[in-house]
Amino acid sequence: MTPGSSSLAAGVAALALAFAACGGSSSSASSPTAPTSPTSPSSIPGGVCSVIGGTARITTSIVNGTTCTADASPIAKLNLADASGQPIASCSGTIIAPRAVLTAAHCLNGDTASVQVWFGTGPQIQAASFHFYPTYQESDSSSLDVGVVLFDQDLPRTPVPLLLSRDPTVGELAVIAGWGNDQTGSSAILPRAGTTTIASVGSAVIQTEYSSNMSAVCSGDSGGPLLVSEGGVWAIAGITSAVSVGGACTMGTNYFAKVRNADISSFIRGLVPDAVQR
Repeated sequence: MTPGSSSLAAGVAALALAFAACGGSSSSASSPTAPTSPTSPSSIPGGVCSVIGGTARITTSIVNGTTCTADASPIAKLNLADASGQPIASCSGTIIAPRAVLTAAHCLNGDTASVQVWFGTGPQIQAASFHFYPTYQESDSSSLDVGVVLFDQDLPRTPVPLLLSRDPTVGELAVIAGWGNDQTGSSAILPRAGTTTIASVGSAVIQTEYSSNMSAVCSGDSGGPLLVSEGGVWAIAGITSAVSVGGACTMGTNYFAKVRNADISSFIRGLVPDAVQR
């Protein structure tokens, strides 16, 4: 998290903002691809939903985004429960290896005792374990907001690569995705995706800015991916972490933990040595 920001964990029982997880792409399907560095939303073949293995269903989502089909999406919804089994929140995440989902630390710390993932179809899948960055504290703005959820079976989607070969660049087109609320406050029944541009790239945080013609994250999108195109393949550059203005989804700055940060990438690869990379 960054100074003045608010995390996005959305509770089933009115918790402070956390972002809901999205579904994954089929392990038998090919990874979503696109031309290197698309320059505008219209330059993405098949539209923004094709980036997460889906097609458009409804034209409002995330904020200024699109609701997508879930049959082949690599974006999972993480349903979180406490030690008594009571639902406490939901977040988003992305499959990065056959048995691993990348998400935000603030989705997994605190009262979270168990995690199930859902891909929009079929049954929920119980996680074998989950892990967040060891020194993460939500009250500490310098904490690294990264977590990994592990499973004892292969997940039914194709993993999305981590972008470790380069940083995204300011002004570059990016895609955000998740199971969070749209601009009307409606919760997701399918994964959503939208386009934005990179506003700032720091050592550990990537920023985007809300505007009327770009998409933004909202409650329930925490842990979802910030994707950019590298060599014709969409790869995860950041993990949805926080917004700058309380629970507001239509103003201010969106913050994403930068996957290429040395500590973040080391943490991920230590738990998921078979994570796909670009």
